[in-house]
Amino acid sequence: MINNHKTAFELVASPVGRQQRGFLSLPNDNIVKTIGVATLLCLVCSIIVAVSATVLKPKQVENKLLDKKTNILLVAGLTDGSKSVDERFAKIESIVIDMNSGMVQQDMDGNAYDQRKASRDPERSTVLPREQDVAVIKRRANLANVYLFKEEDRLKKIILPIKGYGLWSTMYGFIALESDAKTVSGITFYEHGETPGLGGEIENKKWQAGWQGKQVVDESGEVALEVIKGSITDATSDPEYKVDGLAGATLTSKGVSNTIAFWLGANGFGPYLATLRQQGSEATKQDDTAMETEATLEETVNTLIDQDESIVDQSTSEPDSDGIL
Repeated sequence: MINNHKTAFELVASPVGRQQRGFLSLPNDNIVKTIGVATLLCLVCSIIVAVSATVLKPKQVENKLLDKKTNILLVAGLTDGSKSVDERFAKIESIVIDMNSGMVQQDMDGNAYDQRKASRDPERSTVLPREQDVAVIKRRANLANVYLFKEEDRLKKIILPIKGYGLWSTMYGFIALESDAKTVSGITFYEHGETPGLGGEIENKKWQAGWQGKQVVDESGEVALEVIKGSITDATSDPEYKVDGLAGATLTSKGVSNTIAFWLGANGFGPYLATLRQQGSEATKQDDTAMETEATLEETVNTLIDQDESIVDQSTSEPDSDGIL
């Protein structure tokens, strides 16, 4: 008699039994198992990446802000290593200006406003016509950050964020001007994708030092500062408006020139800088008037003193009633 009842061992050993033992019992070369393991691995890795990004995001934001502050301090010349970044940055006033009018937005917190984010928002930015977009940035935020370095309530440096396209990428940096809003104090580029050793030399400290003391605008008020091809020589005309070019990086040099022309011009910070120059001119006139007034008063006082001394000398030299000196 044939026994139709299989033993437990026979059932497990059969193909049907192997399927019943589950997914992991499938052969490693089984297509279903291969796809399943790959899918499971991708799912686990995705979860790990998502959790890591969420957990590390606050730290990333903190590091990004620290890097931004460091570059602002660097271009402002506040490099005292004995003080922390936050201690030095306390000397920096962050404001927000309207790019069209140049007016300061008194009701806005400069530390909270993100110009870079606003430039990507159609409701808070403006599309630039091709003829105006010399820096090739496509959109410009309607409001912009400006950083002011002051000492004893007197303006010392004006730090402006700039960006423009080079050869391969958008270059982000800061340019600092003296209180006259005409003279360059420093420049730095902190983010770009230019070719290392060529266009990447925009990070070279020696090249950046060549910007110090350069004049931004000419006598007519037009932006004249530019990066030239080659180096400045004795034969270079108007060297106060020119910066040495980057060797082997003509297009990056041109991109830097265009970036400066845009952001310091009429479509960038031009209106704001013009206001500062006017205020500075008026303040200078007031200072000159005050100095002239002070000089006049001093001269008057000296004259009165001389007259008093002359009267005293005369009175002491006159004979007394007995004719005796």
